[in-house]
Amino acid sequence: MAGQAQFEELARQLSAVGAVKRDLGRILPADCSPGSAGVLTLLDRHGDLRMSALSELLAVDMSVTSRHAAHLAERGWIERSPDPADKRSRILRLTPEGHAMLAELTRRSTDLLAERLSDWTDDEVGQLIGLMTRLRASFGDCRSAQHRPHRPPPVPPPVPGSPTPFP
Repeated sequence: MAGQAQFEELARQLSAVGAVKRDLGRILPADCSPGSAGVLTLLDRHGDLRMSALSELLAVDMSVTSRHAAHLAERGWIERSPDPADKRSRILRLTPEGHAMLAELTRRSTDLLAERLSDWTDDEVGQLIGLMTRLRASFGDCRSAQHRPHRPPPVPPPVPGSPTPFP
């Protein structure tokens, strides 16, 4: 197993990944926020989704999901239709315009990565993909309780006059 110093360096490097994410965010069209791009990506990956399912996948409150959906619907990138099983709920679906926007977003991010990693070999890019895939798998679904970091219960303050647990 890696040592403490290696995990500290890994934590620093993962924090620095924020710069990569910011650069990827800068290439988005003005009317497509990173959140909107995330919604388009999830709808493409999972197909039609209820608002509640999308909210769960995004790990955000329904009000945030609703704002994203309204923004995307205004641009014609998604359509919202009543859920046949529950007319109060909405089903979100990518439109042809949404698929076109997602293709544009993919092209832009692929071009940026190809530019920034132009001095990397195919093998190095493949290794990075493999290691990042493994890292994500090690963390599992971070939204679920079973993958949240374990925190021991707080130690209650000692009762005056009782023996201390440690010498």
